[in-house]
Amino acid sequence: MRVLITGGTRGIGLATALDCAARGWPLALGYRGNAGAAGAALDGVGAAGGKAHAFAADVADPAQVAALFDQAERALGGLDGVVVNAGIVAPVMPLADMTPERLDRMVRVNLTGALYQAREAARRLPEGGAIVFVSSVAARLGSAGSYVDYAASKGGVDTLTIGLAKELAPRRIRVNGVRPGIIDTDIHADGGEPDRVARVGASLPLGRAGTAAEVAAAITWLLSDRASYASGAILDIAGAR
Repeated sequence: MRVLITGGTRGIGLATALDCAARGWPLALGYRGNAGAAGAALDGVGAAGGKAHAFAADVADPAQVAALFDQAERALGGLDGVVVNAGIVAPVMPLADMTPERLDRMVRVNLTGALYQAREAARRLPEGGAIVFVSSVAARLGSAGSYVDYAASKGGVDTLTIGLAKELAPRRIRVNGVRPGIIDTDIHADGGEPDRVARVGASLPLGRAGTAAEVAAAITWLLSDRASYASGAILDIAGAR
């Protein structure tokens, strides 16, 4: 299984890369601009016994997305799986206070970017290929007063998952998604809440936040032949939240 993971050098993307590496799957990792994190991710994949290549791309730019897929195919000799994971959050605030620039960027990266990635995957994956979208439990909770724009963008990703699964089913390409809940990664700092996991973890139904590795396990299962009859599914990895 030759896999491209966007946003693959940190958080859930990196945990997925390490899980794939442990299975011996060759990887291409997309990242936006942090070359240091990309280098560390490649070192981590190598330490896990895997092989990976990292390529910079802004998923909000269709030309850069196409170039990323070109580079990944050349490096790996083709693609069998794509994890559409790259995404952003922004500081916590109610919708009424959000600027047009913030709203535009949120939708362009999280939803339009997912569409660009999905389009390239649909064009290139062979029969038996698999796509996994990383959404969020925010898509069904709404994230009132904090991330309504993020939640709305991820709701679009859920709809994309369902529709594309039906569209690609005749070609035997499976399309699924995961909706993580509160996961212990540095994305919370991006939203201005670096202490969020420590602050709310104990109040969650299972009494703790999840880990990136727990989400990665679901993603790699959906990529694998073990999930051969799963398509159009969206798995909540949210600890009963």
